[in-house]
Amino acid sequence: MNHPPDPHRAPVAPGVAVVGRANIDITVRIPQRPVPGRTTFASSAATTTPGGKSLNQALAAARTGIHTSLISNAGDDHWGALLHQALTDAAVDVSGFYLVPSGSTGIAVVEIDSDGENHIILARAPESELTGDQVHDRLTRLSAPVVVTQLDLRPDAVNAVLRHHRADTLIGNLVPHPTLGAAALAPLDLFVSNQTEAAAILGHHHTDPADAAHELRELGPRAAVVTAGPAGAAYSHPTGTALVPTPHVNAVNTSGAGDTFLGTLAARLAYHTPLPEAVAAAVAAATTHVRTPAASYRSRT
Repeated sequence: MNHPPDPHRAPVAPGVAVVGRANIDITVRIPQRPVPGRTTFASSAATTTPGGKSLNQALAAARTGIHTSLISNAGDDHWGALLHQALTDAAVDVSGFYLVPSGSTGIAVVEIDSDGENHIILARAPESELTGDQVHDRLTRLSAPVVVTQLDLRPDAVNAVLRHHRADTLIGNLVPHPTLGAAALAPLDLFVSNQTEAAAILGHHHTDPADAAHELRELGPRAAVVTAGPAGAAYSHPTGTALVPTPHVNAVNTSGAGDTFLGTLAARLAYHTPLPEAVAAAVAAATTHVRTPAASYRSRT
């Protein structure tokens, strides 16, 4: 982050490109999680909305007013058309969003319990997963100062981002694909995860997210951020490590809160906001998200 400017490179307007998955979310609110052999009745009718971590992050970045692009695939089906329309309505650049002929769109089943916590099952569509060639081709057409990528994509897709991006700031999130491992963090300017993901990478859990962020940074990225739900988010960068707390709120929907955090964070960094202030802005956006029911929040996109 904050690399010295290249005097031979033309100025690039602030912008964010997100590389990863887009899918349909089928969300049900439940009084408690099902137990074996018993049926749990939902508290309300199921909702069907655009989703997927990268799509959610792109929508969150676009809400800040910054130019945002999404590099992703979906099936050339009813659900894919719905995703395309949602992105277009939100003014997200869809030049890198392709509908795969004869392909299907991934679906996530999202359960939200009475405490607002979410449990997600993702049914991926293999024919719609990004390939390395697709990522390379689409990234080279964009000039975004900030690129955000899921690290759990196919290894060739992740490697294409790492090798061919032209961003000033490269952000990675999620647990890397098993064949890549923690080595995928080293080329990053910033790695962002939640506490569960951090523990999966580090092999142990830190009660203090600041400790987790500091240890993640020792794996190679220039900076690391660990989100900690109601506790806020911690960051570690060359000039220090700290926790940005969040005010106590009544959470009604935590699904997508981390994506709202990351999309907002990426947008602030594209405007050259220092990391501590950018994390604070992202915490504020995620706090607003968890206080807002899912259907009404996503209708604003």
